[in-house]
Amino acid sequence: MTRIKRGYIARKRRTKIRLFTSSFRGAHSRLTRTISQQKIKALVSANRDRDRKKRGFRGLWIHRINAIIGKNKKKQYNRYSNLLYNMYKGQLLLNRKIVAQMGILKGNCLLMIANEIIT
Repeated sequence: MTRIKRGYIARKRRTKIRLFTSSFRGAHSRLTRTISQQKIKALVSANRDRDRKKRGFRGLWIHRINAIIGKNKKKQYNRYSNLLYNMYKGQLLLNRKIVAQMGILKGNCLLMIANEIIT
C-alpha cells in the first residue's frame, strides 16, 4: 500500500495556528506541538481575565470615590460606604463608574451632591 502524505490540509491547519501565535517568543511561536498548547493557554487566559478586568475596575472606582471623599473638609462623609448608603436611601441611583468620573472631573460637584443628600 502506498504512503499517503497529509499534504496541504495539515499545512493549512498548522499555518492557521502559527498565525495566532506569531507574536509569541521562542519555541512558543515555532514548534507545532508547543504552538497548539500555547494557543489553548492564551484563549483560557483571555476568557478568565475578562472577568478579572471588570473586578479590577470596580475596585479602582471604589478607591477613587473613597479618596475624593477623604479630601472633604467638612468630613460629613468620611467613608465610601456611608456615601453610597445615603445615595441609595435618597434614591439617587448612580453607578460607581459615573460617581468616580464625576469625582475626577468635577470633585466639588460630587461633594455638593453628597451634602444635598445629607439634608
